Amino acid sequence: MTLLRHSGAVLLDAAARAGLGAPVPTCPAWDVRALVTHQGMVHRWAAAHLRGEKDHDPKTSVAAAQAAPDLLAWFADGLESLIGTIAATPDDAEAMVFLKDAPPPRRFWARRQAHETTIHSADSLAAALGRAPTASDVTIAPELAADGVDELLCGFITRGRGKLRTDEPYTVAVRATDTGDAWTLRVEPDALTTTAGARAGAQPDAEFAGTAAQLYLGLWNRGAELTATGRPDVLRDWRSQVRVRWS
Repeated sequence: MTLLRHSGAVLLDAAARAGLGAPVPTCPAWDVRALVTHQGMVHRWAAAHLRGEKDHDPKTSVAAAQAAPDLLAWFADGLESLIGTIAATPDDAEAMVFLKDAPPPRRFWARRQAHETTIHSADSLAAALGRAPTASDVTIAPELAADGVDELLCGFITRGRGKLRTDEPYTVAVRATDTGDAWTLRVEPDALTTTAGARAGAQPDAEFAGTAAQLYLGLWNRGAELTATGRPDVLRDWRSQVRVRWS
């Protein structure tokens, strides 16, 4: 939960510096108000799942955000409630999870909201900076960034929503130059699989490399520092096709 609390604080600080009406370069459809509202809503939605509240309606949170006299204070309240809920949830609690090969609910939601908040803190930083952040702008430990890459590659894009599409199968190697973590993606017309570790034998058709933080931002389409080699269309397709959406 250290990453969740830290990233929430970064998001709040950058949002205050940027102002609620500032555009978010990494999410062109949003201003800071929309960003803060979205993340605060997601925090409340996640906490409700852990508490077993099956009748929770995210629209209620959005309405509360719109009515709040201090949106940033409303966000901070939701963040603290989520952290408290995670801390109070037993390790064997039952709750909904939605990623492939997800860990048990308490661990799942702690991890998911830590990375959700970290990526959106990068969006908030982008609003304050007026540009996409670099890896040096964010403060995330390499091993935590690598875990976020793993969640994206193994949990999200293999679900079937927003996955890469291709007529000609290809393989992509992803390599973190600082932590030594590696992943291999096999992209086919009707399937996408990710294997942790480098693939032995044949050379991949493309490779994405960089520090764990550069990969974290780059693969979430929040940064442009990763190095892509091999087929030039692979990174282009990633940028245009890989999208993680609320609905």
